[in-house]
Amino acid sequence: MSETVVRDEPLKKDLAAIILAAGYSSRMKLFKPLLPLGSSTVIENSIDSFLEAGIENITVVIGFQAKKLIPVLNHRGVKWIYNEKFSEGMYSSIIAGVSSLPSHVKGFFLLPADIPLVKGETIDSLVEGYKQSKQSIIYPSFSNRRGHPPLISSCLFPKIIKYDGSGGLKALLNKYEEQAYYVEVEDEGTVFDIDTYEDYLKLCAKFKNQLESNSL
Repeated sequence: MSETVVRDEPLKKDLAAIILAAGYSSRMKLFKPLLPLGSSTVIENSIDSFLEAGIENITVVIGFQAKKLIPVLNHRGVKWIYNEKFSEGMYSSIIAGVSSLPSHVKGFFLLPADIPLVKGETIDSLVEGYKQSKQSIIYPSFSNRRGHPPLISSCLFPKIIKYDGSGGLKALLNKYEEQAYYVEVEDEGTVFDIDTYEDYLKLCAKFKNQLESNSL
């Protein structure tokens, strides 16, 4: 991905991104965030999705294999927080991330680290959808499939922090579906994650194709 940062959007200064990288990667049996992807890693490409769109307030939630991740994140100059409860599952990392956000933040993007092909222009489209719709949850939609990352308004922060985690964040946000807005995007990366090694091989092929398309 390129690192052309868009800096002329005032709203973006009040938006944040939380990237979840604390899990065990148990189905993969390899630590997904640090798998090679192009000339960097999966986690770095996830970070670049936001940098490319001018979202600079990025927090990576870490837990399992934290000592291996920290040098990579420090090198990229990205904020990280350690979730001491990471063994309790993904929702504990979401609470840790949301609790760490500065008070001026009006909304945040949530992206699992294993979804590293989201395009910068998709982030831009979600920001525009947030501005136009005034809704609390903005989802990207690819071929009628809800994707990542959702953009979630600060009005839901207290509800996220207080929720018991039953069914994960998806179950909580489904309770506020009337406050959701969908942005149609031409970005398969919003629905492509890596759970297995076969997924990872497909990811590498898609990444290579993206690079070749961008160079034409």
